[in-house]
Amino acid sequence: MQTEATKPQLLNKTLVNVFSIAIPVAVAVLLGIRIKVNLGEWTKFLPHLNAVINSLTSILLILGLVFIKQKKIKAHQNVMLTSFALGSLFLVTYVLYHFSNESTAYPDNAWKPVYLFVLISHIALSIGVVRFVLLALYYALQKDFAKHKKMTKIAYPVWLYVSITGVIVYLMISPYYS
Repeated sequence: MQTEATKPQLLNKTLVNVFSIAIPVAVAVLLGIRIKVNLGEWTKFLPHLNAVINSLTSILLILGLVFIKQKKIKAHQNVMLTSFALGSLFLVTYVLYHFSNESTAYPDNAWKPVYLFVLISHIALSIGVVRFVLLALYYALQKDFAKHKKMTKIAYPVWLYVSITGVIVYLMISPYYS
């Protein structure tokens, strides 16, 4: 029998499930649109901003781990919520850029296989990590720290890898931006 106390939790978990699927699908659809919308020259700056966002996210994720190991719970919460906010901002600016600008091709050279490996692993893991990050956040907000810890064992290293490789991809492709 379902109690009143569990209804909001079920609703929130349903939202986590919906967003876990909807976010990657929406990004894929938006990126697949061949017609680019002219939002202005300011959008050319977005990859640079995204590199800063990914760099800050990486630093904050590392700080979050340090703070939780030191039992600095409030500091941990603050940096992890800021990381989540930065990830959300990244998603918006990433979609805006690709919705309004053609993708930059990496030239054929000796580094291309490395670039493609980093890029493909970055993209694949960024899609997969959404659910784990949302669940980790959900469990933390529910104060179910046993489940939160279980989710972060997956979410944390993948999210850190995705944010670091986002910077690496940027550094490798940025010389070729037009």
